[in-house]
Amino acid sequence: MKLVSNKLLLAAAISALLAGCDSGGISIEPQTVDNSVDNSVTNPGSGGDDNNPCATIESTGVQGSYNGTNCSYGTDFVSSANPLVEDLYLPALPNGGAHIFAGSLFVGENFDSDAEKADAATVELEIQAGATIAFENNSAFMVVNRGSKLFARGTEAAPITFTSESDVRGTVGAEDVSQWGGMVINGYGVTNKCAYKGNLDAGTLTLEGECHILAEGAAGDDQSNYGGDNNEDSSGEMTYVRVKHTGAQVANGDELNGVAFNAVGSGTVVKNLQAYSTYDDGIEFFGGAVNIENYVALYVRDDSIDIDEGYRGTITNALVIQSETDGNQCIESDGIGSYKAGEARNADIIAKGINSRPVIDGLTCIISPQAAGTHDPGAGWRFREGIYPTITNSLVVASFKDDENGEEDGNPCLRVESAETVAGLEAGDALITSNIFACVDKTKGDKADLETWAEANGNQFADNVVNPTVNTATQLQLLGGVPAIYSVDSMIVDDAATTVSPVERAYLGALSVNGVDWTQGWTYGLHQGSRAKPLWFE
Repeated sequence: MKLVSNKLLLAAAISALLAGCDSGGISIEPQTVDNSVDNSVTNPGSGGDDNNPCATIESTGVQGSYNGTNCSYGTDFVSSANPLVEDLYLPALPNGGAHIFAGSLFVGENFDSDAEKADAATVELEIQAGATIAFENNSAFMVVNRGSKLFARGTEAAPITFTSESDVRGTVGAEDVSQWGGMVINGYGVTNKCAYKGNLDAGTLTLEGECHILAEGAAGDDQSNYGGDNNEDSSGEMTYVRVKHTGAQVANGDELNGVAFNAVGSGTVVKNLQAYSTYDDGIEFFGGAVNIENYVALYVRDDSIDIDEGYRGTITNALVIQSETDGNQCIESDGIGSYKAGEARNADIIAKGINSRPVIDGLTCIISPQAAGTHDPGAGWRFREGIYPTITNSLVVASFKDDENGEEDGNPCLRVESAETVAGLEAGDALITSNIFACVDKTKGDKADLETWAEANGNQFADNVVNPTVNTATQLQLLGGVPAIYSVDSMIVDDAATTVSPVERAYLGALSVNGVDWTQGWTYGLHQGSRAKPLWFE
């Protein structure tokens, strides 16, 4: 393993001279080398000197061009039709510079048949803490193909940012979306769109035939595929990563997300991840079992967390804040890909343990009051199509401002649909407990008496839906701090202490007024000094 050169360490230190500010452009906080983190370069590649620190493709000699601040890379360097076929290292550039790509950044080669797998190049892309990766427009996006790996190891003081050229130039608005495509990570995990025999929980699950599901954004040269039978697969590591201003509707009608985790396995490390200002979903899971710890979704216009095709991972500590004027579901979740009600296939997938069974703990959802956003009205959690969720110690808050829809057809906190999901809840195969809901429109869906069932299972719905900030109203006190995104110790619901107690942790929600604030130092949009505007409920 080679160490980062002194030149690159000096470059990272120089970027500390530029402090973050409250502006519409990219916030470059002071970038320092964290000596407690292993910043060893596993794939340094070649190129990069005093005159041009840009990366070089060793096999072709193509190097990015340097203008004194940013490195620019044409499609002769990398694109969807010209993917990376060798390991590459992207350093943090001096003076807060960015690596700007004219085309898409495809890591490794795709294959859509078992016969092609052996000849597909698998590579590693490593990005140094503090680096910024940007794309020129929304036709460009990033794909990590199966077998290849992304190592984006940021730090609290030096996060890694994936964003748009417009953000780098400072011409993007706080809530602007569709400035570039987004990220797609493809793995060898289980997706119930493929055929299997055996049982996942028994360790006997094996593929029947081949498994190569088309990823979103898959059209022509942009095609990529995912799927397999290894839920422990690794696609690398993402820590202290911010993904900003994403989203595009591509040629085949797909809508790109902040990050799409396609059959990504639990061997992949994802901790401290932010999706900021996205046109479609913040993060979306199509099968797999990758675990996420410490996730922030801010100004996501569609679903902040979207689940489908048998996802079996965990999401621990997640803060979702929708825009005042946009945003759809905090959680949109399906259990079975290509679901059709009444099909025998549904029961077979559930029996094999390959329907979605996410475990979500410590989620705070602050819901938009709007009635007609880009996609649909703001709302809480939606579980359907054979999903078996386990969700605990969480808050859904839609009371900072009046619900624009009204009580009859508003912004529901909890929505459960499909016979399979209802049966799973009633049988105890799915669990929703130790959660507080504060919405005018409490429940919706196919399960009769859902509110009664939920309260009997350790949840509570507020009747007095008012501002939930501590010391603002006596009827409802859930959040405090500056900004008011932190759970208070003594929660009040309907003028009395809440009946909900946390399970196996000290507090409900993503953050506590007296706990460690894991959002400080690296996120964008939450805290003064690193945001374009205050949160709408401040």
